[in-house]
Amino acid sequence: MSRPASKARKSKTSRHQRSWGAFLTLSTLMVLAILAACFAWLQLPMGFKPQIVSSSPSPQVLDLSIEMGTSPKGVAQAIADAGADVSPPLLVLWFRLSGQDRAIKAGSYEITPDMSPRMVLNMLARGEESLRYVTLVEGWTFKQVKQALAKAETLKGSTQGMSDAQIMAQLGRPNVHPEGRFYPDTYSYSKGSSDLAVMNRALKAMDRQLAKAWSQKPANLPLLSPDELLTLASIVEKETGRASDRPFISSVFHNRLKIGMRLQTDPTVIYGLGDAFDGNLRRVDLRTDTPYNTYTRAGLPPTPIAMPGKAALKAAIEPAPSNFLYFVAKGDGSSHFSQSLNEHNQAVNKYQRGINKQDP
Repeated sequence: MSRPASKARKSKTSRHQRSWGAFLTLSTLMVLAILAACFAWLQLPMGFKPQIVSSSPSPQVLDLSIEMGTSPKGVAQAIADAGADVSPPLLVLWFRLSGQDRAIKAGSYEITPDMSPRMVLNMLARGEESLRYVTLVEGWTFKQVKQALAKAETLKGSTQGMSDAQIMAQLGRPNVHPEGRFYPDTYSYSKGSSDLAVMNRALKAMDRQLAKAWSQKPANLPLLSPDELLTLASIVEKETGRASDRPFISSVFHNRLKIGMRLQTDPTVIYGLGDAFDGNLRRVDLRTDTPYNTYTRAGLPPTPIAMPGKAALKAAIEPAPSNFLYFVAKGDGSSHFSQSLNEHNQAVNKYQRGINKQDP
């Protein structure tokens, strides 16, 4: 007896459905397996190519530089070219699947052997550049600033061989003396950055701080310009041994300026001596006239003598109310302030010469 046609068709359809179902199941398993493998790959450290030899201390570090406008494909290739043991096509695929391919930011980065593709992409998307830091200290001269920048790790010495005048011209301040024009602070920079870029940031930071201080100037202060404020602040910075003395040191100089009395401050004389100063300030130095000798010349020196910090700027624009005209270092970082020359001479005998008339 022959099987009915309808049953034959149903049996054929059933076999076809079972085959299609098996195919779908197998395909799904394969896709899941591929996705699982990809997910695992994304979590695994990339490591470095065997031929890559790094001179950096352990752990090794690869430098990655991404230029503005680099495509995801170019970024993936740059990672491989830097020395990461990774497939650029797989990286590109991951960049696109993650949706962060357009979020990658230009900059200088560091890759370590323990970083996975996911970690690298997150770093690039957040713009977490490898930064270094350099600190410019209150009271430093421009010469010391240049020395610190020359020693700063991975900072490009664009100003090497330039004169001070050429540096200031590059910074857009031609014919401006560089002393005191840079704000003392800690500045971050990426690998390969220029010392000129750090200077530019410090220059603009001082502009802001100086403008802010000048805007608070009382009408009765004997200062005619922000430049004079900067110069006075630099002297206050160099003369201060204890922070609490700054407003009183400032008041001494303000009081002298008001009555036309010479400032007679050693740091300006030392600055005027330049490289000739050997650490010992002599009487002959005080009598030798230079533009910065405030013993021989009245008023402020022609330029600042160092970088003043925020506290020195504040003290210079907000001197303590006083009648003090003199001060002398007490030897413990603080100063003794006097209104008269007689009182000052007694303080000098006590604190500088070790003479005390009250001693038996």
